[in-house]
Amino acid sequence: MRKQIAAANWKMNLTIQQGEQLLNDIIAKPHHLSAHQQAVFAVPFPYLAMAQAKMAGKDNVFIAAQNCYTKKSGAYTGETSVEMLQSLGIQVVVLGHSERREYFNESNQMLADKVNIVLEYNCTPIFCCGEALAIREAGTQNEYVAIQLEESLFHLSAEQIQKVVIAYEPIWAIGTGKTASSEQAQEMHAHLRAVLAGKYGASVADNISILYGGSVKASNAKEIFSQPDVDGGLVGGASLIADEFVAIINSLK
Repeated sequence: MRKQIAAANWKMNLTIQQGEQLLNDIIAKPHHLSAHQQAVFAVPFPYLAMAQAKMAGKDNVFIAAQNCYTKKSGAYTGETSVEMLQSLGIQVVVLGHSERREYFNESNQMLADKVNIVLEYNCTPIFCCGEALAIREAGTQNEYVAIQLEESLFHLSAEQIQKVVIAYEPIWAIGTGKTASSEQAQEMHAHLRAVLAGKYGASVADNISILYGGSVKASNAKEIFSQPDVDGGLVGGASLIADEFVAIINSLK
């Protein structure tokens, strides 16, 4: 069975004290992760060591970085390399979130370079893709998202692509309170899997986890996650509330 993943994206929120308290609250609440399930916490860079120490020894729980740079090292003030992340024990990196694409001009080619270096260090990229409202309204979302995959991922081998987790995030549903219906989520996830199958074959595509991101919360997680091609969620605002995120973890299939 594909990995089912509840991934928290804290974005640029919380003080370190608040973050530590949130993790304590989540740990204290009843939740269970089966062998095929994972909880991932993508926390701000200054909190990685704290979160890694807090979750040390917990089965199927991973701390993730929210970004990385394309180079191994060098004169790139303010950037963080995968080697630095790995030295903290970080094994997961979120790449290409729509906010990174929009505010920091991250291109598909830059993201291809980031995917390469994350895989080079044997870490897992959570690769984000998705369309803005204008693209959805124009009815061209399938072609748009396919291009994101093709330009950033299709240089990978079949072995490499199976180490990538994909997160589909309709940009019009991020932080807006709007959510793609479970049918819309399934439709796009099935399309993404078909695009992957067209390049790598059905058996490879069936082995790749595809998460949904866009106003996932406790009240809708179970319905969204129940769709056959939805393998969990990349969760923003609701991941900052312990009760909400634990309920989302418990909604994994």
